[in-house]
Amino acid sequence: MHVSDSRRILHIDASARPGLSGRDRHGSHTRRLSRRFVDRWSTLRPQDQVTYRDVGALPPAPVSGDWIAAAFSPSDRRTPAQHAVLAESDRLTAELLAADLIVIGAPMYNFGVPAPLKAWIDNVVRVGVTFGFDRARSGEPYWPMLPAGKRLVILTSRGDYGYDVGQRLAAMNLVEAGLRVPLAYLGLHDADTVAIEYDEFADDRLTASIAAAEAGVDRLADGLAALR
Repeated sequence: MHVSDSRRILHIDASARPGLSGRDRHGSHTRRLSRRFVDRWSTLRPQDQVTYRDVGALPPAPVSGDWIAAAFSPSDRRTPAQHAVLAESDRLTAELLAADLIVIGAPMYNFGVPAPLKAWIDNVVRVGVTFGFDRARSGEPYWPMLPAGKRLVILTSRGDYGYDVGQRLAAMNLVEAGLRVPLAYLGLHDADTVAIEYDEFADDRLTASIAAAEAGVDRLADGLAALR
């Protein structure tokens, strides 16, 4: 991770649930974890700037035909209407480009990321902005354009259990792949994950998983904040 006197944090929540579990009825586990991480980080490093983006509450517009036509047009040839179509994407990519640490609360919905988070991904995967493409380039025609040194933290929750590598449902865990793959394609390769499991069981196993995840969040925040 790029380290300086001040780091820039991009905090994204994607849960459809507005509250925090443990505090609000039917509150979100991922919002609980992401809030815990960012609060702990801010206590350790109060000088750092945090940008908050709640795509669960305010979903980005999905990619459309007009969006694609605008994104693949040279910027100096875009019409005013095309610039307007890309305005939201411009804001989202600017936030990603500026951030040193990206913290994403990403619940598992039907084995993958929520639709608003997928819309965020589609808006920040931008040719000529976050990745390059040249069909005449020898070898690999695509290359990442994110500045080096960024790091990703994925804070997720799962109704079932056993989604980690080597476990019973690992092949069905499309949340981490759904974030790691496109963001690595842009140049963001370093990623950590903390997960809550057993949500649908609502028994002692869920309680233990929440406690273990919160301890994992604390360790991760402490470790990353101390990097030099």
